[in-house]
Amino acid sequence: MSAPAPSTLAIVDAEPLPRQEEVLTDAALAFVAELHRQFTPRRNELLARRGERRAEIARTSTLDFLPETAAVRADTSWKVAPAPAALNDRRVEITGPTDRKMTINALNSGAKVWLADFEDASAPTWENVVLGQLNLTDAYERRIDFTDPKSGKSYALKSADELATVVMRPRGWHLEERHLQLDGVSVPGALVDFGLYFFHNAQRLIDLGKGPYFYLPKTESHLEARLWNDVFVFAQDYVGIPQGTVRATVLIETITAAYEMEEILYELRDHAAGLNAGRWDYLFSIVKNFRDGGSKFVLPDRNAVTMTAPFMRAYTELLVRTCHKRGAHAIGGMAAFIPSRRDAEVNKVAFEKVKADKDREANDGFDGSWVAHPDLVPIALASFDAVLGEKPNQKDRLREDVSVAPGDLIAIDTLDASPTYDGLRNAVAVGIRYIEAWLRGLGAVAIFNLMEDAATAEISRSQIWQWINAGVVFENGEHATADLARKVAAEELAAIREEIGEETFTAGKWQQAHDLLLQVSLDQDYADFLTLPAYEQLR
Repeated sequence: MSAPAPSTLAIVDAEPLPRQEEVLTDAALAFVAELHRQFTPRRNELLARRGERRAEIARTSTLDFLPETAAVRADTSWKVAPAPAALNDRRVEITGPTDRKMTINALNSGAKVWLADFEDASAPTWENVVLGQLNLTDAYERRIDFTDPKSGKSYALKSADELATVVMRPRGWHLEERHLQLDGVSVPGALVDFGLYFFHNAQRLIDLGKGPYFYLPKTESHLEARLWNDVFVFAQDYVGIPQGTVRATVLIETITAAYEMEEILYELRDHAAGLNAGRWDYLFSIVKNFRDGGSKFVLPDRNAVTMTAPFMRAYTELLVRTCHKRGAHAIGGMAAFIPSRRDAEVNKVAFEKVKADKDREANDGFDGSWVAHPDLVPIALASFDAVLGEKPNQKDRLREDVSVAPGDLIAIDTLDASPTYDGLRNAVAVGIRYIEAWLRGLGAVAIFNLMEDAATAEISRSQIWQWINAGVVFENGEHATADLARKVAAEELAAIREEIGEETFTAGKWQQAHDLLLQVSLDQDYADFLTLPAYEQLR
């Protein structure tokens, strides 16, 4: 008797989208289904392991480099695979979602790389998931254009040699894609995003002289990197392209991953391109993991924690040293400023801050950095041009002067700043505004002249939660309490209603955003990710 045919993916509770048949082909869905069969069980085990590690941190309030992988760190003989030509010079990278206009503008921006984002800068509506894939394929086939319905302005791609190289970021391991199910079980969003993109574009990108390149978000351990490496090996064999064609840059945006940088590169060494140092998700991870650690782990206002804070310097300098020791690129953090059309003075001050930040990164040994807006590309380019000159990178700067002890990465109490009442108001104001947009399907949102993504909402709600549970007293004598947070949130909601008018307010998701922010900020059981309960409300 022959074995039963394997189950196929079902598209569940999803309205048909224009041209979706070009993305959701039988062959592509069969590939995603096989990824799900092969790797979701291990993914589930690793998610459970995250909880176990978090419980261990709660007991000890400390972290250390792993004794069981000491031999990997001590072995000086291994390096990651050499960078392909398309990723050798990464001095400026622009980030953003994959809507049609952003796809054209990012590719045309003058940046060396575009982080095409299906993660924090993209709310995972079915439309964004499917049409974002279509937009990338259309761009590679040069059949993409866009006309703004309001301004009438048209957008089209420049010549091929002027376009940024695409590095695609799938969702993190923790998120499901409820619209694709196998035997009633949702496929992890990471495998959906990776699978559809890789299946349709791997060979197409090779033919263009590039390749399937990825940013890996929210990684918490080298075992999660090992899982990704096995996904890459399987995928390359499945579609028949050479092993090592895939390249992955890992975001070191969790505190646990900061203690496993070398091990992460080692696990991915045949496919590794580099590591990236972010900020908001990294701070969010510190709060999440050390939320039981008492006052020594209480962070001040998010904007007071710059990359020059001692524990952040330890993190970024260790990242540069680790990358260059192993032949990988070290990519710096985000310049999130959005230029004002009305206030030249605001732009002048912000541009000076961006320049100082990019100058610091270039002088510290980073090989490139991120910006959120095309107007910042020339500023960042100038900073890295001044250090690199004609060189594509500075991986020859080994930074052997850097020495980081385990405690340096969590020395939060070295900061002079403290939480403020204005910091609470800002966290509430930004959190409500971002969540409201996310619930409408927008993942990258300009708020107070900054381009914010989901990491912004995570650090905002985490700081509210931490300050309340740590019993913080603000400079004005008020205590951080749930009642105070509710009062500030109510005032902010009323101010928004007055600012935008009743009709616009009612048409939006403002009350829902207000309620969700308070839920994840005030619940005693801290939600691992804001996007998990938010996804249940995303329709």
